[in-house]
Amino acid sequence: MYECRVRILMIIICLVNFTAADDVETCSGIVPTTERTDKIMITDYGGVGDGKTVNTKAFREAIYRIQQLRREGGTVLYIPAGVFLTDSFNLTSHMTLYLASGAVIRATQDTSNWPLTDPLPSYGRGRERQGGRYMSFILGDGVHDVTITGENGTIDGQGDVWWNKWRHKTLQYTRPHLIEFMHSTHISISNVVFKNSPFWTIHPVYCSNVVVRYVTILAPADSPNTDGVDPDSSSNVCIEDSYISNGDDMVAIKSGWDEYGIAYGRSSSNITIRRVTGSSPFAGIAIGSETSGGVENVLVEHINLTQMGVGIHIKTNVGRGGYIRNISISDVYIQNARKGIKIAGDVGDHPDNKFNPNANPVVQDIFLRNVQGEKILQAGLIKGIKKSPFRNICLSDISFYVPKTKYTPWECSDVEGSSLKVSPSPCSELVSTHANGFCFTQIRDFKLLQNSSGVPV
Repeated sequence: MYECRVRILMIIICLVNFTAADDVETCSGIVPTTERTDKIMITDYGGVGDGKTVNTKAFREAIYRIQQLRREGGTVLYIPAGVFLTDSFNLTSHMTLYLASGAVIRATQDTSNWPLTDPLPSYGRGRERQGGRYMSFILGDGVHDVTITGENGTIDGQGDVWWNKWRHKTLQYTRPHLIEFMHSTHISISNVVFKNSPFWTIHPVYCSNVVVRYVTILAPADSPNTDGVDPDSSSNVCIEDSYISNGDDMVAIKSGWDEYGIAYGRSSSNITIRRVTGSSPFAGIAIGSETSGGVENVLVEHINLTQMGVGIHIKTNVGRGGYIRNISISDVYIQNARKGIKIAGDVGDHPDNKFNPNANPVVQDIFLRNVQGEKILQAGLIKGIKKSPFRNICLSDISFYVPKTKYTPWECSDVEGSSLKVSPSPCSELVSTHANGFCFTQIRDFKLLQNSSGVPV
């Protein structure tokens, strides 16, 4: 059944590629297209695509060769059809990892020798466990001008061995990401299927100018923490035209964890998420909960979600510090969800007991318009922080079909804002009209504001 679903979704992503005409609005131009003429093949370095041979030596030698060649314009590492089993490996600058049709790069499941790496400084420890973390399956650290693309070949993390360790509480360190870029610029990821990540799937952290477009991300609905795309303390990020069906948030913007994120002080900013479709038992589009470095200037539009936990989820907590501001979300359709919209200040755990309980996050200038949904158990829950109420929460043209349930349609506390054409009627805190002029002028002019502030559109 799962493989059948994969084939169906491959058809969907191909149709998305076909129908995305040149005149469709896109932010992908922030990373110029690189046409590389120099090419080497993994089979030239001893790679065997039989699904049994471990090809770690072949991958590492081929990438080392690219690094040494330093060809003008860079070099393509071509992966032909076949299943190439390998341990983790690093990418280098000025390269393209190209997966032909039928090509699979598959992670080994021998976790005993999986390399360890330091925790991220903005997290202070592994996200799941104290201490370090397992190295990501494919890592680019301090690289520039890197492309991962192809003909919808697959990168398969074989994450079930890691999920079982998590379920049985036998993890020694935080699980590896499937793809991670750190301290890197001009990264392009497109036309690849990412499957069964051990942990978060695509994780750009401390990066700038990143494009993720025309990708399919798959993991079972019960797979723990298999987030789709997680921009983290990164700027100028474009996520478009993709399908995600996984076990955690489809897209989650982050920027560090409590006192470590505050000290590191790098925000996530100028992020566009557009034409993303999918399903998840958690959130479709999430901001948080780790937002201690701040998140600002985010545009989300043309999103289609089904079988969701929460459609749109903005989440933080006391002790986080930081800010979430200038967020525009529009043209979203949600079907079958526990909650349509959730904006909450009591979500997420802490790395340790050293966080400052007086470090209250600031959440303001959140604009949601033209959000439609059916079979939504609760339209919205907006729960601010008593010492730091959420301000300028602006709702316009929101319509949810909410069947009779135990939930009230809207629950609100410690929030200020306004609404226009919202059904079912929102809570009293958002019925006020004094902020209408500010809210709806901002909604109308948001793209103009983005252009002036550098947000990719």
